This record gives sequence, structure tokens and C-alpha cells, in this order.
Amino acid sequence: MSAVGILHLLVLFTCIASSGAALSPAANGRQRGFIGIQGPDLDSVYVDPVTMSTLKSGLTTVFLPLVYVFVFAVGLPSNAMAIWVFVFRSKKFHPAAIYMANLALADLLFVIWVPLKIAYHFNGNNWTFGEEMCKVLVGFFYGNMYSSILFIACLSVQRYWVVAHPLTQQRMDNRLAIAVSVCIWAFIWISTTPLFLYQQTVKISGLNITTCHDVNIITMENFKSGSTFLDVQKPYYYFMVMAGLAFFIPCVVIITAYVLMMRKLGHSTMEGSNASKNRRRAIVLIITVLVTFLVCFIPSNVMLVVHYALLGSGIANNGYGFYITTLCLASLNSCLDPLLYYFVSEEFRSHVKNTLLCRSSRTVERMRVSFSSLKYSKKTNTYTSSTGQTDSSTI
Repeated sequence: MSAVGILHLLVLFTCIASSGAALSPAANGRQRGFIGIQGPDLDSVYVDPVTMSTLKSGLTTVFLPLVYVFVFAVGLPSNAMAIWVFVFRSKKFHPAAIYMANLALADLLFVIWVPLKIAYHFNGNNWTFGEEMCKVLVGFFYGNMYSSILFIACLSVQRYWVVAHPLTQQRMDNRLAIAVSVCIWAFIWISTTPLFLYQQTVKISGLNITTCHDVNIITMENFKSGSTFLDVQKPYYYFMVMAGLAFFIPCVVIITAYVLMMRKLGHSTMEGSNASKNRRRAIVLIITVLVTFLVCFIPSNVMLVVHYALLGSGIANNGYGFYITTLCLASLNSCLDPLLYYFVSEEFRSHVKNTLLCRSSRTVERMRVSFSSLKYSKKTNTYTSSTGQTDSSTI
């Protein structure tokens, strides 16, 4: 580095240290969020020593990639299996299956990009795949998160509708589910476009690494004048709007659907196995969705709003480690979503079992017809043919 470059660097860190009220803690010196000050050559970005140590810490180079390894190892086969079941094994399509198939597709489209994220963190947070690939990864990450929330909201409303209106025409429901799914995919495609409009990769001087979606660039002029909002306004507006449209509103819809569902089941006069089965499915669905939101969606979306609100206001952010951890945990929804399919749909469980046992659709149908022609006797603990002449098998 030349003498002029060293001088610029010293002036830069002097400015960072002297701007304690805006973006660095004056009292304890703790780091307040990943921002990088653009250097005089415009190609390099300088960060403070605490940020450097965080980028080299075990949190970002060990813990985060291990979580993504788990997401890939569990999410890829489970969602691939779900799509196989929905597309090739299911004979009867209904609205819940349509929403769950789209949810599985959204998870699979994200999971196939996770190896790039794993390589990035294991490589010391050094992105070697270029700016465009970073934007694609970021787009699929947030596209998966928001589409998952929207499809879960649709699934919740559909489950309530089944409980409240069990005699609704199946054909019309399927058409509505397909139309809603197409609208959601169109919304996600349009809403992720802004992520491609600003730079996602940042070359960090001093570490010789290039980060992907981890450091926000602040120009020296805006940093000195306190106008940092001008450099983060695009992601600020994006995540504020998405928090309202794709997180808060679906949350209200989901909560309303579950409250009405439980009220309907509580006032139901139906007795017997069907009523108890509906209650059990409703409870399992609510618990699974609740766990998914508590682990994946609520922390990440709240921290996204807090993080960019603080950056836009030039106020300190001491929770960046928690922020990036919640974003990582948001990817776990790709592993939790298959639980929705498995516990909510008895048909899905049956198809998964038959697929794992390598039973063809023809074999399954032959077994179903065979057992449907038998009658079970509790007294003799045996199956007999429909003619009542011979015993077929015993348990």
C-alpha cells in the first residue's frame, strides 16, 4: 500500500472513531452493525477491527455453515420426496395439496443454492462466485422466506374453510388454489427484483475477502455528514414494505384463521372419530406453524426491520450477531415445512411410507382393493372374506 493509501486509511479510522454518536459506541467501543466505509479508490471498503474479528469468528465461519449443512442435508431429500409424492403419487388433488406442493417447491428452489452459502462461510466469509450469483442467492433466500409465509397462510385459511364449510365444491376450490398460487409466485418474482438493483458483494480491505449480503457500504461523504440513510435507503424501503405485506398481514390472517378454526371446532356438535380427527389435525397444524414462526420467521423479520431502521437512522445496533443468526435460522423453515405435510395429511404419510418401501402405485391399489374386500372380526381377531366363508388372515 502506498503512503497516500496509508494516510487515507488512518484518516478513515480516525473518522470512524470520532463519530461515536452515529454508528459506534462511545462508551464501550462495541461494534454497532456491519457497515463498511468506502475508501478513496472506490473499490475497497474499510471496516473497524471489531467487524473484522466478527467476520473471522467461529459464529460466522463454523456455526452458520454447520446450520446450513443441516438445512441442505435434511431439506433437500425431504422436499424432493414431498414434490415426488404430490406430483407422481397423489391421485386426488385438493387445495391443501396444491398449497403444500408449492411450499415444497419454494423450499427446494432455495435448498439447491445452499451449498454456495456453505462454501462462502467455510471459506472465511469470502464470496468467490461473483456479484450476480450473490444476488441470485439472496433473491432465492428471501423469496423462499416470504413465499413460505404466504403459502402457510393460504394453507391455514384452507384448513379453516374445510372445518367451517366441509361441503364446499372441490373443483372450485382447486381452481381458486391454483389462481392464488400463481399470484403468489408472481408477487415473489416481482418483489425480489429490488434485491438485484443494489450491490450485494463488498470487498473488505485488510481481510482480503469479499462478503455477500453481510456489509452495507457507506460512502465517506455521507458518513462524515451523517447522511447514512442515503446509502441504505433501497434495502430500508424494501424490507419495511416486505415486513408489512409478506409478514405482518399473513401473520394476522394466520392468527385469525386459527382462532376461528378452534372456535368452530369447539362449537361443533359432531361426535365420533371424524370430529376428534379434525381437532387433532387442527392442533398439530397450529403447533407446527407456531414453532416454525417462533424459530424462523418472527425473529428474522423483526431483526430485519430493527437492523435497517437503525442503519437508516444512524443509530447504534449492538445486536448484529443476533441479527445474522436469526437470518440463518430462517432457513430452517425448509426442514420444518415437511412436518406440515406429514402431520396434517394422512394421505401424504401413506404415500411416503409406500414410496420408501418401493411400492408402486399399482401395488398399493391392489393392496387397497384386497383389504377392502375383507371384514375384520374383533371376536376372533381375524380377517374374513366378504362372503363370510373363509378366514383370510390373522393379526
